Amino acid sequence: MKKLFKFIDTPLIIAVLFAFTASMAFAKDYVIYSIAQDIPMGTPNETIRKNFYVDMGKNQGIRKDSVLDVFRIVSVLDPYGGKKRFNHKIKVGELKILHSEETTSIGVLNKMEELEETPVLEVNALMIGDLVNVHVK
Repeated sequence: MKKLFKFIDTPLIIAVLFAFTASMAFAKDYVIYSIAQDIPMGTPNETIRKNFYVDMGKNQGIRKDSVLDVFRIVSVLDPYGGKKRFNHKIKVGELKILHSEETTSIGVLNKMEELEETPVLEVNALMIGDLVNVHVK
């Protein structure tokens, strides 16, 4: 029995344990994957409703009336500092969940960040591909 443990050293055991648990350490990014809206009819004071579909659901603890923060990744190239690319994660708004399934949810706009409080964005609305996280008060 001693000969078997003689060939197994601690770094090998740690590497094997890390290989089996590494996938739990990396978090998945959840996004808005689709947007649906009413068709504008051109009537005065018309309200256009939008639904935002996100790939978070009951499995991630999302329920009706949950609030999700929405972030946009703005990627900027620094042409002077070694041509490095910097990613800025900017909060653009919040979604309120209307309906939740196991892995997806449907939400509506709860709040947009004030324009004076956010950097200039190319599109000042929620978009497909924006990241979502659970709102923490």
